[in-house]
Amino acid sequence: MLNFEYWNPVKMIFGKGQIAKLSAEIPKNRRILMIYGGGSIKKNEVYDQVKTALKDYTVLEFGGIEPNPHYETLMKAVEMVKAEKIDFLLAVGGGSVLDGTKFIAMGACCEGDPWDIWTRKTSMNQAISLASVLTLPATGSEMNCGSVVTKFETREKLGFGHPLLFPQFSILDPETTYSLPPQQTANGIIDAFVHVVEQYITPEVNSPLQDRIAEGILLTLIEEGPKALQDPTNYDVRANIMWCATMALNGVFNVGMPEDWEMHLIGHELTAKFNLDHGVTLAIVLPALWHKRKELKRKKLLKYAERVWGIHKGDAGIDKAIEKTREFFESLGVKTYLSDYDIDKSVIPELADRLMRHKNSMMQNRDEVTLESTKIILEDCI
Repeated sequence: MLNFEYWNPVKMIFGKGQIAKLSAEIPKNRRILMIYGGGSIKKNEVYDQVKTALKDYTVLEFGGIEPNPHYETLMKAVEMVKAEKIDFLLAVGGGSVLDGTKFIAMGACCEGDPWDIWTRKTSMNQAISLASVLTLPATGSEMNCGSVVTKFETREKLGFGHPLLFPQFSILDPETTYSLPPQQTANGIIDAFVHVVEQYITPEVNSPLQDRIAEGILLTLIEEGPKALQDPTNYDVRANIMWCATMALNGVFNVGMPEDWEMHLIGHELTAKFNLDHGVTLAIVLPALWHKRKELKRKKLLKYAERVWGIHKGDAGIDKAIEKTREFFESLGVKTYLSDYDIDKSVIPELADRLMRHKNSMMQNRDEVTLESTKIILEDCI
């Protein structure tokens, strides 16, 4: 096991009816900006619950955060925060709303262009306090300090993280997820699943406890995922999925382990170029990437095949486990080839070039991530 330090200050408030506790968590004198997406929270009663809980506060609103939050939209919110002297941000929605809120929290305290912080040309030392009411389990952003933002003008989708971007608290009520469209439910399950394997299917470092926590999350998602699509208002199923998505990326099981986010970064390029759902891109990339990196990830893939899928066939079981994973994604209604989305091989050179420009330390095996290897992975995605 590798050396590690672990710290996570986020207070989690989980369960039905918990939105009413908002007023107990936010100081009374705060000027709040409530940030949300396309307005679904006004249809599923979440908006009304939040407004009722905050009836004694000054609450302004900023809506319209995109599923892949755009820098250009977020900068409008940054200007609003500065002009209205906002000192608390409340994200109400899914991971994209939360990611965007983290950017706003940082950007409102930045004198220059916040994108320079995102691209690591300069550093940050201050951020506005933020919290969340989560309505779409997927990204784990409710209990971590990471964020992914898209600069639409240049088609760049980049991630950033900083301890100042941990939410002060997050409220998770599984009932808020009942009205999610099937596609969003499926995307969230896949996103959580791939978050786990990006931290689990990595070089072996003798981490049996972490491995078994990861496997437990994967097994739960495989078991509960289809149930959520068949019975959308099953509280227990929704609760299990919601907590899986949080546990998949809050740092609990990856301590002392290497990580490898190559498939996420390839997925980001596909989203930035074609506006494909993030979960869709991961479902497409995972099988192809594992085929290419099979030898590098052999020990963990063998463990994954045996413990998650019950396949005890040695190396032959790896291919079977990869196929079982693809079948799981497809069972959720998500197609797993680029050709399913009318994307052909002509885009591969550009996508590979873009990934080389954005290659970074999130790729544990980045020395092996070459232009040629990326093209091979993308070709297998077609």
